[in-house]
Amino acid sequence: MNTLEILIKPWQVASQEAYLIREKVFIQEQGVPENMELDEHDSLARHALAYQDGLCVGTGRLVSLDNHHAQIGRMAVLSAYRNQHIGAAILGSLITLAKAEGVLTLVLHSQISAAPFYAKFGFIAEGPIYDEAGIAHRNMILLLEKTI
Repeated sequence: MNTLEILIKPWQVASQEAYLIREKVFIQEQGVPENMELDEHDSLARHALAYQDGLCVGTGRLVSLDNHHAQIGRMAVLSAYRNQHIGAAILGSLITLAKAEGVLTLVLHSQISAAPFYAKFGFIAEGPIYDEAGIAHRNMILLLEKTI
């Protein structure tokens, strides 16, 4: 059947499924320390969960920084479901959510290997490459159109 559904949920509802995805991708696959994976932003963020045929296979989050700035982060898709446009669907839903909330600037901390993916959505690399949890990252920014 292959139906993909993206749902936006608060952490209180999303935490179990989102954490399982993040644990597999970031902690187990990439070696991110477990104590760095959950942070103070999770409880305030809106979380996008991707369901493929009813199974949660990906996640991402949108954190409001102030009235017009927000950060996308913790984008992850289970390895067996990559290269099927699920990450694109998650990112697209978070960008749509940000626009609906009046966000004008979106930022993210991209792993260097993922920068071309974000660039396809219009994100532009900004600043130097740096280490975050033992992985090379670079900040990226997307300026959203003001809607009237």
